[in-house]
Amino acid sequence: MARKEEANPAETLPDMPAEENAEPTATATEGAGASAETPTDTVESKTVRLAAVADRASRCTACDLANTRTHVVFGEGNPEAPLVFIGEGPGQNEDATGRPFVGRSGVLLDQCLRENGITRKHIYICNVIRCRACVLEAGRLKNRPPTPIETDACSPWLQQTLEIIQPLVIVCLGAPAASAIIHKNFRMTQERGQWFEARFTRYAMASWHPAYILRLEGEAYEAARRTLVADIAAARQKVIEAKREPKMTLF
Repeated sequence: MARKEEANPAETLPDMPAEENAEPTATATEGAGASAETPTDTVESKTVRLAAVADRASRCTACDLANTRTHVVFGEGNPEAPLVFIGEGPGQNEDATGRPFVGRSGVLLDQCLRENGITRKHIYICNVIRCRACVLEAGRLKNRPPTPIETDACSPWLQQTLEIIQPLVIVCLGAPAASAIIHKNFRMTQERGQWFEARFTRYAMASWHPAYILRLEGEAYEAARRTLVADIAAARQKVIEAKREPKMTLF
């Protein structure tokens, strides 16, 4: 693949300093994709292919979440990213904006990324499910865990996303994401921060979800926040190490 004069942020992720005012790269929603089996992918072709998948996902009616969603929250970031972050699913703010990890959780995640010299344009970020799982209580929609049926219905979108990006490293934010990516019934207390080989990447690990950290107070909050920063640092280092290894075809 011909190298562009301007460096791809994803390629220099491990050594690039934080950019405080960098704007995240929004996922496009137009275009037609090339075959997922293309052996060499340019940034443009991956962008177009993700856009085609996102466009199809925006019309998905595979489960009942289509009846209550405002937007399908597909994902955003650099399609050439070696590092992907995956949460469980969108909440109220994400459903309203169509973007993953916004609101207080997104602010905290962005802070922890910047402390490691990373911004959203260096990574890709998405969720296991792409629509908000919610229930009507006392006249208000409240978040709830997705059902296994809803997770299964949404799994093709996650699979297609990761097949296109082919990340070197995945960080699962929270046990539900880890259970979908690493292994079932993932135990955060015992297995957080450990490296696993997963279906979609050679290296996957789990860390605390920002929403969980925000529910803590005092030293518990500070300790969990430090852990997330440290886990992101470990993932950044793993990217450096993985780039030095022989290239492996995952799909």
